[in-house]
Amino acid sequence: MIEVLKKNKKGICLMIISSICVCIGQLFWKLSAEGNLFYLLLGFAFYGIGALVMIYAYKFGELSVLQPMLSMNYVLTIIIANIVLKEPISLLQYIGIVIIMLGVILIGGDGKK
Repeated sequence: MIEVLKKNKKGICLMIISSICVCIGQLFWKLSAEGNLFYLLLGFAFYGIGALVMIYAYKFGELSVLQPMLSMNYVLTIIIANIVLKEPISLLQYIGIVIIMLGVILIGGDGKK
């Protein structure tokens, strides 16, 4: 039981790293909309690294636990957009962030092997 939990935790950590890379990649795509080719390529690089980390993460846990971790993309995107692009966060978005994070916590701790 403890070994399975350790395995899932490593996978969960890798999925969060994957989410961060994917969100940074998408941010660079947004920034490249002004015609900056370097940002476009940087976006593809981060997105690709995120995809590779995600594939590797599946080795360390159950799909039913790891896949829902990708919903952290929504939370990270809102936070990154607020910090980097100065986009405001609405009350509904704050509520959504809390709900998503609660779901990720509840699902992340439910390895059944």
